[in-house]
Amino acid sequence: MEKEQNSQTDKNTDDQTKSNDNLDNNEKNLEKSISEEKKDQEITLEDKILELEDKLTRSFAEMENQRRRFEKEKNDAFEYGGFTFAKESLNLFDNFDRAKQSLEGDEKIKGTESLNKTLEHLDIIKKDLISIFKKNNIEEIIAIDQKLDPNLHQAMMEIEDENKEPGTIVQEIQKGFKMKDRLLRPSLVAVSKKSVKNVEKEDKKEELKDTK
Repeated sequence: MEKEQNSQTDKNTDDQTKSNDNLDNNEKNLEKSISEEKKDQEITLEDKILELEDKLTRSFAEMENQRRRFEKEKNDAFEYGGFTFAKESLNLFDNFDRAKQSLEGDEKIKGTESLNKTLEHLDIIKKDLISIFKKNNIEEIIAIDQKLDPNLHQAMMEIEDENKEPGTIVQEIQKGFKMKDRLLRPSLVAVSKKSVKNVEKEDKKEELKDTK
């Protein structure tokens, strides 16, 4: 009987020990789980902070870009707000020249006092127009005797001229204008070139040099 009791006691002790071990393991597992959860939570918070910092950086950069674009648009509007109007106004300048040429070519009134007075008035109005242009930073492009500049001039034809370097502007067909550093329209010009005879002579000279 006593053996049975001892055996039962030992069994209860083992069960109690196993139960305690299980409790210890559960506590350890619980602590481990909590620790991992905290670690994951810390990583997640850190990632979120980095993500927010990245978003803020991008937002500030975009705001700065928008501010710069706005400043540029504002400056352009102030500097070149009348660009389209100025371009359209050049037709007035052309019409003065056309009207003057038409009157000067009219045989019926050529040499009359009326014609002279009319031409004087046209010249006065044209000078006033040029003055208004200058006040608004619209200036004529210098062309005659200048080397052809593709940024300012547009060659419409070539004229033989032995007194000028090839590519020199010898005639202005239509006057060009610019507004500050922007081109309103290029000058339409004629440029000099060497005569065909001189070109042939130079070619022959070159051929002779090569044969020597």
